[in-house]
Amino acid sequence: MSKFILQRLLQSAALLLGISLIAFGLMSLTSGDPAEIQLRSDGVRPSLEAIAAMRVEMGLDKPLYAQYGHWLWRALHGDLGLSFGSGRPVTSELLGRLPATLLLTVCAIALLLLTALPIGVVSALYPGSWIDRIGRTAALLSVSMPGYWLGLLLLYYGAVKLKWFPVTGLDGISSVPLPAFTLAFGMAGTYIRLIRAGMLDALRQSYVRSARARGLREAVVVGSHALRNALLPTATLLGIHFGQLLGGAVVVETIFAWPGLGKYAVDAIFSKDFIVIQGYVLLMAVSVVTANLLTDIGYRLLDPRIRLGKPA
Repeated sequence: MSKFILQRLLQSAALLLGISLIAFGLMSLTSGDPAEIQLRSDGVRPSLEAIAAMRVEMGLDKPLYAQYGHWLWRALHGDLGLSFGSGRPVTSELLGRLPATLLLTVCAIALLLLTALPIGVVSALYPGSWIDRIGRTAALLSVSMPGYWLGLLLLYYGAVKLKWFPVTGLDGISSVPLPAFTLAFGMAGTYIRLIRAGMLDALRQSYVRSARARGLREAVVVGSHALRNALLPTATLLGIHFGQLLGGAVVVETIFAWPGLGKYAVDAIFSKDFIVIQGYVLLMAVSVVTANLLTDIGYRLLDPRIRLGKPA
């Protein structure tokens, strides 16, 4: 197990190093001069002398490898530079918006599990029934409906017409249901199908037939034997989605003006705040890679077949 963890840590470090190269390369691929953009953020047209001085101050006069090494060293110490727009440290700006994104992520995943889990299980227990048909129809709607369209629909009817929820922003707990439901509904179809398929496969296994032959109650057979094994692939996918959502649900946060990481990244793109974009890409990469690493370790701990080196 320790060898596996060490191997995955080295792979994750190599992956993050490659992503950091891409994030840093964003600066060199921009159409404008970062030094000039920085000076123009004050609303004044800078002189050539001021631009040259700013390039020296930002280290843009040095070779790219030296710039990358300096940037990576500062990033490893938590310094992602200063935002062009606000002049504040990007690290503090990102961390200040992380709680809002974390709140939305946790609520969306909780809502997802509360809906997809019972629908997927019941559909598998009664395949071909009207319950199963409703579940499969809901899954089809989920994977087919664009998230931005559903968000706008909920915003119009739930906030504008009925006035049950705030229109935009984070104004107390009443602001959470609409964006959380939009995120959860977009993922629900995948989880309903995955849980249903896992349950159908688990219910055919010999250990389930043995449990029933021993006279165990059906609730025990389904909950303790079939469902427990059927949820392993779901746990893996959930870990991946959790890391992605921590990076910010860009479309949903933009529609609902949610003050999270995704909205902050979109604003930075429109204002050409490349320092913020670099920091956001790096933070999102760290969150996704970390979530994948923890998911792989957890899956290996939960499934003894993997620990023993047997095929799953």
